[in-house]
Amino acid sequence: MEGRCAVETWAQFGFSGGSYKVKILCGFGTDVLICTGTEEIYVFSKRERKITTVLLLPAAVSDLVGNQDKHLIYVACRSGVYRVNLQFLLHRDQSSQADASSSPAELKISQECLVVGADEVSSLLLVGSVLLTLCQRDASWLLTLYKTPKQTASTSHEEFGSFHLPVVSAVDCGAAESNRRPRKGSVLICIHSGDVEASSPSNASAESTVAQDHFHLEPLLFKLLFGVEAALAKSPVILCGLPDGRLCFLPLRLPGSRLRVLHSLEQPVCFVGASVVTETGHAQCLVAAGEQGRVVLIKTDKAGSEGGSAVAAFTEGCVPGPVWCGCMDKSCFYYSTGADLLRLDLSEGSFVRESKERGEETSGTTAAALQSPSSLNVCRVIALAEPARSTAGDVQLLGVSARGQLQRICLPAGRVDEGSSKLPSTQVSRSVRDLLSAIGDVCERASVLKTVIKSKNQFLRLLNHAISISFLLMADTTTDLPIKEKPIRCHFETSWSRLLQKDSLSLVCFLHNSSPFVLERGWTLSITVSPLSYSSSPAGESSSTNFSFPFHDLCPGQTFEASLPIAAAGDASFPMTVSCSLIFSLSSLLGEEEVAASFAGLQSSCISLPLSTLTVDWLHALQLNSPTATHKMATVQPSSAAADSIRTFLSSRQLRCSGRTNRGGESAAKPEPEKYSASVWVSSEIVRDTLKPKKSSNLDTKESIRDPEDLCLSLLERLLSEDTEGVKMGCQGDKIALSTSVVHACGPNGAAMKLTVKEINVGEEESTDKEATIEVQIESSSLAAVCGLHHAVLRRIQTLLQSATEKAASTKNVQILGLRRALQRAEIQQSQISGAFGEVVSTVQRDRLLLTVYQELRQNPLLIV
Repeated sequence: MEGRCAVETWAQFGFSGGSYKVKILCGFGTDVLICTGTEEIYVFSKRERKITTVLLLPAAVSDLVGNQDKHLIYVACRSGVYRVNLQFLLHRDQSSQADASSSPAELKISQECLVVGADEVSSLLLVGSVLLTLCQRDASWLLTLYKTPKQTASTSHEEFGSFHLPVVSAVDCGAAESNRRPRKGSVLICIHSGDVEASSPSNASAESTVAQDHFHLEPLLFKLLFGVEAALAKSPVILCGLPDGRLCFLPLRLPGSRLRVLHSLEQPVCFVGASVVTETGHAQCLVAAGEQGRVVLIKTDKAGSEGGSAVAAFTEGCVPGPVWCGCMDKSCFYYSTGADLLRLDLSEGSFVRESKERGEETSGTTAAALQSPSSLNVCRVIALAEPARSTAGDVQLLGVSARGQLQRICLPAGRVDEGSSKLPSTQVSRSVRDLLSAIGDVCERASVLKTVIKSKNQFLRLLNHAISISFLLMADTTTDLPIKEKPIRCHFETSWSRLLQKDSLSLVCFLHNSSPFVLERGWTLSITVSPLSYSSSPAGESSSTNFSFPFHDLCPGQTFEASLPIAAAGDASFPMTVSCSLIFSLSSLLGEEEVAASFAGLQSSCISLPLSTLTVDWLHALQLNSPTATHKMATVQPSSAAADSIRTFLSSRQLRCSGRTNRGGESAAKPEPEKYSASVWVSSEIVRDTLKPKKSSNLDTKESIRDPEDLCLSLLERLLSEDTEGVKMGCQGDKIALSTSVVHACGPNGAAMKLTVKEINVGEEESTDKEATIEVQIESSSLAAVCGLHHAVLRRIQTLLQSATEKAASTKNVQILGLRRALQRAEIQQSQISGAFGEVVSTVQRDRLLLTVYQELRQNPLLIV
């Protein structure tokens, strides 16, 4: 069996999750640079075991490379490539020795460090004095070469070459997988020929740069892959792994070279490296891995030498995936799937041993061995650095976990003999310690998964309730139920209040939840109030007002109450339309950040379910001044009619004084304002059939119905206190005790109004066949008040007629006479209107004539039977 790994956490960074492109850069002594995919680069000191410096870049970092000799790093951001001199780290080390408890120093990288202005650079590579950038431009990949200056102080980087490669459609890895694994871009490495001497310029350039992106390949395999000319010119070769799965190469110093495709994995390339290093330091195997686990091993096949020459053998296989990150040592490929850290032994001895155990031929064992890597029992690793070996022979990996921790992972020195039954005590204790560490990691991961599952179950439960409520309310719209029978319904009450010597009308909303569901977080009651005759403001703004009331927990059987101001005294924007709806928002249920991460494009999406549309008219907004209600209203608010009387008295006194001065004592009386009126006629028989009598305690029902006075009072009470379409008057309209059929009131625009209900007889004067009729008359000096109240009375009468029983037209003759008179009046009024627009008259005369016609239409209605 394989020994277990020891994991030691060194530092915690300020990020979590696996959605970032994380990279670890070693090779600067005891300092390690960690790029987390954000604007920050952390500098960690192995000696002090802490973060010493934080580099703040202008934009998110996509890649970084370093130069050990000049102590420089190049950082690729969205806005370009920046060059940073790390000499300040030496001074930071000296100061940290004096103050060991100091916090990490923050260094902000300014625009002065910008050396290449290319946008959206995906990958960087430094080969000696040549800086390479890879980015996507429209329909092609662009590989650009820049000459770096010899002097560190200089910032000029001259472009001396670029290469294009057409873009093909990217491979789709699945939405679920792409959300879980870190975002990957392209991969750039440099391959050198193994026969290049250490003193040659190409090898010197490789040694001056950080070695984790540079590999030395055996000369024969180098020549077979990249050609004889590249091998003779001893040119470094650039390998590019692209998100579309292609593995391309470019001989750097070969004249006339171009980007060519070496192989295709048919899935995004996430790692390229070389392994199986011999004693001479030459790698015998080139390895490329895709995100979904497809791996290609490129080796020299010397079996074909009998036919004349060796060939490059491409062996493809699949390892347990997905592959989040990877690294290579002399004989092994280490990679993380997110759930586990695996080791794949690529040495020839390992493949031969596997074939003997399975009884297979050696020639076909490579692909089979790829399917059985050994588990190291370390989970959630998203970045790995180049392996190193300790003095005891243990392999040490440096990695970053998905929780943002920098971890040192120590692997056992070698393979333990499976036949031995006894282990040394030191190895047993270490195995127990490693086992406990692995159990702790599994428990922590299980706890996180349990929390995630609980959160998802809660979200699914709330979403199921939302869908059930949606279906319940949508079913109500098709059945056309009355408001009182709906499972979730709204009704309103109007009430006048006085604050700071100013009257205002409020609308109190009552929402009853009679459904079996709870209106929880995420549901909002939306109420829109707008004038019935829509008109926009001069600035183009809508005159409607919207009110929102979020719910927390409205259980079945409970009532939600909300008060909203709709008008102030003097406002004549009646009638008003009130629209109620329930809105379910996904962002208010989960939060903006979680919706943006899990449900992209649904931040502003919501479900709107209409409840009802109501009308608040002039009858709802009246302030009654009836004799029985005067005392009660006086205790609540001062009478506006008394204030109007005082104001009229003072004005008349000033006018009389002015008249005496101008006319030598003659009084100048102020003319009374013009009165407007409108009438509605309803058959008394319909009113008797639909209204209950007011006085029925000591009288017979039939006799009380025949009482005209009682009939008028009953109709007046119905007009003032009826719950029309779910809206009724509040405290002053609930229990009104009227002693007369004449009501004085104040309208919402402040105008005094008079509402009279009386019985009259309609018919020809010489005819004995007359119909007993109830007349509802509206009078006021305000034309707008008369129109508004007339409209409200007609709406009440229309509601009243809906409950009347159908009878034979016993008043047919009376109605025919009424139609005849209406036709005669219509002919006269038509001639008046034609004369007003046909003759040359002034605007004042025309308006007066049209107003007269309008009043005649209002004062001579048809009889409603």
